[in-house]
Amino acid sequence: MSKIGQSSIVVGNFGSSQGRYRALSLLSHKPLVLTGLVGFIIVTAGLAVALTHSPSNTPTHPAAAKSNSVTKTHSAARSSSPAAAASSSGTPTSASGAASTKASTRSVSTSPTHKSAATSTSSTANTPASPGSTPSSGGNIGGSDPTPQGISGNWLLKFDDEFTGNSLDTSKWSTGWFGSGITGPVNTSDEEECYDPAQVVVSSGELDLNLIQKTETCPSGSGNLTEPYASGIITSNGKYSYTYGAIEARIWVPGSSSLTDWPAFWTDGQNWPTDGEDDILEGLGGQACWHFHNPSGGPGGCSTASFTGGWHTFASNWQPGKVTWYYDGVQVGSLTSGVTTAPMYLILNLAVDNTYGGTIQAPATMRVDYVRVWQ
Repeated sequence: MSKIGQSSIVVGNFGSSQGRYRALSLLSHKPLVLTGLVGFIIVTAGLAVALTHSPSNTPTHPAAAKSNSVTKTHSAARSSSPAAAASSSGTPTSASGAASTKASTRSVSTSPTHKSAATSTSSTANTPASPGSTPSSGGNIGGSDPTPQGISGNWLLKFDDEFTGNSLDTSKWSTGWFGSGITGPVNTSDEEECYDPAQVVVSSGELDLNLIQKTETCPSGSGNLTEPYASGIITSNGKYSYTYGAIEARIWVPGSSSLTDWPAFWTDGQNWPTDGEDDILEGLGGQACWHFHNPSGGPGGCSTASFTGGWHTFASNWQPGKVTWYYDGVQVGSLTSGVTTAPMYLILNLAVDNTYGGTIQAPATMRVDYVRVWQ
């Protein structure tokens, strides 16, 4: 979701790898018979020794890893179609094959998995893992820290919210868009919701951003807006920002066969677009998309894979001169020009509109299991 409407999209695909299963076995058998004959006296001695030796290396299967960017427009219009292409010096590639590789070789249990176990391994299979029905649990700074899926390196966990307890951690997050209480939308000309703190719920180990059909009035600029929907947003503005590193969230987006509404997981600088905007997940036209906004535009891409109906991880690795995006631990795109250097804060929101997002579904919920940042 971007503050200005210069969303350009190039469709991307995935890479894949297959696990290997190897077994070694060895079997040997030796008989030995000794017979001796001296002069007229025949002495016969029979000795039979049978040795059986069958060492084997017990095979083990590789562990299956388990695991949806919004271009914010304050006042300008964006491209209305996720398929609208624009030039990028990054490497989003053709979507051919993304849908055809939907049959994943990964096998993931649908039962809840401990967060540390779920995120400490990575997979390069093309297709998102089969999700669990509940969020994972655990994962603590100072213990056995999780690492970002699919992003190699020696990482130190710097920010972690597992959304435990029964309320939002206000030392890390605020509700509302540049204000308290009920606030206006990010894109006043496009979005059709007011952001209401009542629609931000932390319970059962997850954050829920709820979208409901409810007429509300919210401040916008020098006046007020009356919108037909109420929804939730959280931001770390003024409480946490970072410059360079890996960021990842595990999200259950709304929708069935395609993303509905306008869910977003993104980071933003204070001076837009000079300070940049990293759209890690943006639901555009029913697809999961990524972009990086700078003064020159907002290049990125979209995936044709389905990310609905379960938990999936969405991440980016922001480094000097390069941003790389990962969905379920698989690289989906990268960018090597126009990468900004100023600190950015974190945002998650569920918007609704009739132009850029998917089909409007209300009520709907964007579920978030965790948000983590490493450096």
